[in-house]
Amino acid sequence: MQLPFTAEQFFAVFRAYNASVWPAQALLLALALIALASAIVPRRWSGATVSAILAFLWLWMGLAYHLAFFTSINPLAYVFAAISVAGGLIFLWYGVVRRSLRFQLARNTRGVVGIALVVYALAAYPAWSAYAGHHYPALPTFGLPCPTTIFTIGVLAFAVPPYPRAPLIVPVLWCMVGSQAAFLLGVPQDSGLVVAALAGVVLLVRNKRGRRPALPSASDGMP
Repeated sequence: MQLPFTAEQFFAVFRAYNASVWPAQALLLALALIALASAIVPRRWSGATVSAILAFLWLWMGLAYHLAFFTSINPLAYVFAAISVAGGLIFLWYGVVRRSLRFQLARNTRGVVGIALVVYALAAYPAWSAYAGHHYPALPTFGLPCPTTIFTIGVLAFAVPPYPRAPLIVPVLWCMVGSQAAFLLGVPQDSGLVVAALAGVVLLVRNKRGRRPALPSASDGMP
């Protein structure tokens, strides 16, 4: 497959983005940790909080990366921006407006996969980037599409069934697009998108109703 840009141009976009938005990367990482904590220790407001953070991350990817930077080397970035914004709006609609997304860490395969993907996105991905010779600022930091997509599917693995499938569609689609970088652009850490895509497809297919765990009530001392 012939790409409309070179690997050097690709990493130059990361360099320009990271230099321009600093210290937003730290804020985005802090938001990810808040989302993770809210999913693992659920409260009545956790579903909306996690969904709002995921919505912000996808809107950020669409506007602050694809539209503002990636369009300089790839005309398809306009399409990617629109799809990312759509993904963010889907999280807002289902998770914040309709409150139909709830999250809780389950002691089963789904929970293990979710934790593995989140740890990969937040810790293993940057470590592998450094090992592969991609050093800051010319590397995909959290908040950029590939690590954030892996994180998103990891968090969605904590969704309490039955959940709406729509929030999974854009992340799974991006896994299929972004994983090409692992093979065509020398970004081996993006191979994690293949695993994330498989996990996302399973989450799309296996969405059976189970016993929904009760959230803490005010009488339980919930803040």
